Amino acid sequence: MPATATETTVELTGIRLYTRRVGDGPPVVVLHGGPGAQHDYLLPQFDRLATHRALLYYDQRGGGRSPAPRDLPVGWREHVADLEALRGCWELERLTLLGYSWGGLLAILYALEHPMRVARLALVAPAPVTAAWHQEFERRFAERMAQPWIAQRRAELAASGLARTDPEKYRRLAFALSVAGYFRDPAHAGEMTPFRVTERTRRAVWESLGHYDLRDRIRHTFPSGAAPRSLLLHGIYDPMPLEAARETAALLGTGVIELATGHAPHVEATEEFVRALDGFLPRG
Repeated sequence: MPATATETTVELTGIRLYTRRVGDGPPVVVLHGGPGAQHDYLLPQFDRLATHRALLYYDQRGGGRSPAPRDLPVGWREHVADLEALRGCWELERLTLLGYSWGGLLAILYALEHPMRVARLALVAPAPVTAAWHQEFERRFAERMAQPWIAQRRAELAASGLARTDPEKYRRLAFALSVAGYFRDPAHAGEMTPFRVTERTRRAVWESLGHYDLRDRIRHTFPSGAAPRSLLLHGIYDPMPLEAARETAALLGTGVIELATGHAPHVEATEEFVRALDGFLPRG
């Protein structure tokens, strides 16, 4: 296992960002999902990648331990600007970005704004590069969460009295039900580290993107053979459309490593997840 993590707070204009570093060697910046979540739910599985490199995590503005004042904008441009500011604070010339879910889309947005600053892109279950595919994800996820067994389990949990007799167990079980639709096998949902999403941040990011479509911009910024070295890893049973991941991979001149998982391959197929990324990310 990697060495003990170090935690710091970085002061940027108008906001303080919580950061966490673990491991030694070539740096890899980890971008969590959400938007409006925090890095914790990538642990402990992502830390398995810190044995030959340093992982640099941070809680993005408006989520986790990086709360944003109500009057501070938290759209996608601010998230990209934060990442560029952190690059300067960390004194890194170019970045290797490891983005999960929304963090994968954030990595692409950063690469489009700062193409000369990205050395590698590792995208795990990335959010799509078009609003149309994102809407399809929302439809698929809502369909899964409408399954009768989830409603039945929620009713049973509410009637169990655990909220009074064992509040911590109640919270864990309620969280597992809230994310069950992301998994190929919902029994694994309880293995994900619980997290919360700040709704203001989530809503603000997607509103700032509007009816986005990044495909032409990716083609223009990274013509054939010019994209950063890239890897995409995606679950076959992910409600985030696999078709969208394949499209993104083609735009970046690569393919997709497809695992028999849902939206959390780091939870459902930890060993395969680690092997795939460990062979791609820089090593010391």
